[in-house]
Amino acid sequence: MKESTKEFLKKVLPDFVLNPIYWLRSYSLVKGTLNYRQDGLYVTCNTAFLREPKFVEAFRLGREAGILNDTPIHYRAYIACWAALKGRDLEGDFVECGVYRGAMSRMIVHYLDFQDLPQKRFYLLDTFSGIPVQSLSDEELRSRRPAKYEPSYERVKATFSAYPNVTIVRGMIPDTLAEVKSEKVAYLSLDMNAAAPEIAAAEYFWPKMVSGAVIVLDDYGWAGAEVQRREFDAFAARHGVRVFPVPTGQGLIFKP
Repeated sequence: MKESTKEFLKKVLPDFVLNPIYWLRSYSLVKGTLNYRQDGLYVTCNTAFLREPKFVEAFRLGREAGILNDTPIHYRAYIACWAALKGRDLEGDFVECGVYRGAMSRMIVHYLDFQDLPQKRFYLLDTFSGIPVQSLSDEELRSRRPAKYEPSYERVKATFSAYPNVTIVRGMIPDTLAEVKSEKVAYLSLDMNAAAPEIAAAEYFWPKMVSGAVIVLDDYGWAGAEVQRREFDAFAARHGVRVFPVPTGQGLIFKP
C-alpha cells in the first residue's frame, strides 16, 4: 500500500513542526503591542523618549540635512544623541569620522545646543565624495559593493555655517587626523563603512579620550560589516575593554 504524504512527513520531520501551534508562533515574533518598528528593530518596551520634543526637532533637522527621508532610524539616532549628551558634561571636543551630508551631526548640535558650548569644538571628518576604494580590504570588497555618494562638502558647509565651533575637515583618514587639534575628546563617532580608516581613527583618538567618553560604531552589528566587527573586537581587547553591541546595529565603547 502506498504511503500517504502525512505518514511520510511524520517520519522525516520533528513532531513540533507538524503542530499548527508551531507555525502560529513562528509568525508571532513579538508578543505585545509594537511601540517601534524601524531599521530592523522591533520593540514593545517604552519608547516615549523618541517623542521628546527636543529630539523630535533634532531628528527633523537631521532629516532636512541628510538622507533620513529614505532611512527612518530614530532609535539609532537617539543612541548617538545620548552618547553626545554624555560627552557634553565631560571635558573635551567632539569628533565624527564619516559625515556624508551631516544628518547625525546636525541632530547632535541641535540636541545639545552646541552653539552654547563655546568651550567645545565639533570636528567633522570625511572625504565628502564617497568611500575611497583603497580604504577597503579585499575581504570588504568581496562582501559588498561600495555605495556611491554624491559630493556633499558644500552642502555640509552650508548646514553648519551658523555654528562657529564646528570645524569641517575634508580628506582621507588617516591623513587628516592630525588636523583635529584637540588634546581631549569627549565623543567619537565612526561611520566610514570601512575597517582600516575606522581603526586608524580609534587608535589615534583613544589616548585623547577622557574617562567616560563614548565611541559610537554605527556599522558594528550589521550584515556586511563583519570585518569592522572583528577588527573592533580586537581593538577593544587590546585596550582592555569590550564593545557593547546595541540592538540598533551599533556598537558602543566606553573609555574607562
